[in-house]
Amino acid sequence: MVNHQIIGDRATHLSPEVLAALQENLHEQRLFRQEQLRQLAAAPPEAGTSRRRRSAAQTEVRVKLAASARMVLSDVEAALRRIAEGRYGVCHLCRRPIDRERLMIVPQARYCARCQQVREAGR
Repeated sequence: MVNHQIIGDRATHLSPEVLAALQENLHEQRLFRQEQLRQLAAAPPEAGTSRRRRSAAQTEVRVKLAASARMVLSDVEAALRRIAEGRYGVCHLCRRPIDRERLMIVPQARYCARCQQVREAGR
């Protein structure tokens, strides 16, 4: 799968080998998050008064972990769709290629580093 299509007047910069490695990383992340969600859903409730208090805190942590895992899983699946559609590696805001180094660290990234900083500053 080649991602050397022209976007505006810029060609994306990912070789087939780099794209394949990123795609494999995304597949591994998807499997990890799916397993994490299965384990969080399977955690048994605890009985007893002191255990119920501890269980309430543990339940809150599990709920937050599950929400985070679902969010990352959604981002990973969106990145895999972008690969399949030939739109991977392009910033959703400025439409410029996302640096390969950034994608190697955050393969599900939707924004280049500059646009990500702008988005975070606006929060």
